[in-house]
Amino acid sequence: MLSFEDDMPAAALRSAVPNLPREVPLHAPSSVPAPAADTRMRRIRAEDKRVINGGTDVNQLVPFKYKWAWEKYLSGCANHWMPQEVNMQRDIELWKTPNGLTDDERRLIKRNLGFFVTADSLAANNIVLGTYRHITAPECRQYLLRQAFEEAIHTHAYQYIVESLGLDEGEVFNAYHEVQSIRDKDEFLIPFIDILTNPDFKTGTPETDQQLLRSLIVFACLMEGLFFYVGFVQILALGRQNKMTGAAEQYQYILRDESMHCSFGIDLINQIKLENPHLWTPEFREELKVLFRKAVELEYRYAEDTMPRGVLGLNSAMFKEYLRFIANRRAQQIGLDVLYPGAENPFPWMSEMIDLKKERNFFETRVIEYQTGGALSWD
Repeated sequence: MLSFEDDMPAAALRSAVPNLPREVPLHAPSSVPAPAADTRMRRIRAEDKRVINGGTDVNQLVPFKYKWAWEKYLSGCANHWMPQEVNMQRDIELWKTPNGLTDDERRLIKRNLGFFVTADSLAANNIVLGTYRHITAPECRQYLLRQAFEEAIHTHAYQYIVESLGLDEGEVFNAYHEVQSIRDKDEFLIPFIDILTNPDFKTGTPETDQQLLRSLIVFACLMEGLFFYVGFVQILALGRQNKMTGAAEQYQYILRDESMHCSFGIDLINQIKLENPHLWTPEFREELKVLFRKAVELEYRYAEDTMPRGVLGLNSAMFKEYLRFIANRRAQQIGLDVLYPGAENPFPWMSEMIDLKKERNFFETRVIEYQTGGALSWD
């Protein structure tokens, strides 16, 4: 797991600093500026911007080159919400009623929260301590800051549900240590976080650029684009049966946000590919296929663990098909071949929600796609 508490041994620190002759200056003379510095001394042109390894000033947002990233930032701001806006009273009453939920439904809810309460913290750490440092397009960095805040809101939402229901916080928040199916998913992700959060990691070579691209694909396509979806289906299926409607409403907001995160990540990946086509080698694509298949296997095991006997009209076989369908969709979105030919979506109602076609929360009458005042449009 990630740890920022261990001090680096003194010997390691010494070895990390090259022994330079005393007469060699640490900085290039001012009369001979480095290329990146030369680029920053003149006004920025949009065509000079790059998503990674750029030489333009990251502090200057305009002129825009990646307008799609700016539009996603504006959409995220317009869709702002907070967990405490959702009334949890019906959920509390149902949870406290001895026969309100079956044992299998209670297990499902606790396992679900056990994964999500730390998953969004991992995602936020990956953004602010890793990805943000390596992206050199200010429009994309602007969205990443918004995304990091939304991950914090999601963690808040899960904590709000746990607190409202009076769940054992120690049990839920330590599930990623104590529940094997959750731990396996986190251990799959941690190495990709460690790469980007390593202070010594820098892009600029084909090898390191591929490492960055691989990590971005894991987080956009496999974490946010695959690992979250069993949990979304389960809680939203409860809501469709008029159970845990407050939690389900919060998950709807989270699903909307995560769909945008996934969309942004895929656009970012494809832009990096466009600007660096040499990274998209046959060998690299084969590595990605292995990762996709491993992620599907891990999420299927998690589905079996959360609902070993089937519940809510759902069963493990349905999730196997759904995960293959989602994996195919993510693979195609970044230019990979279909991994599971013929896989179909057993939950068409989820596609309707993911694509944001519903105008109202199907649990209540509250508008779920509300936007903050100034961003409302009646066209």
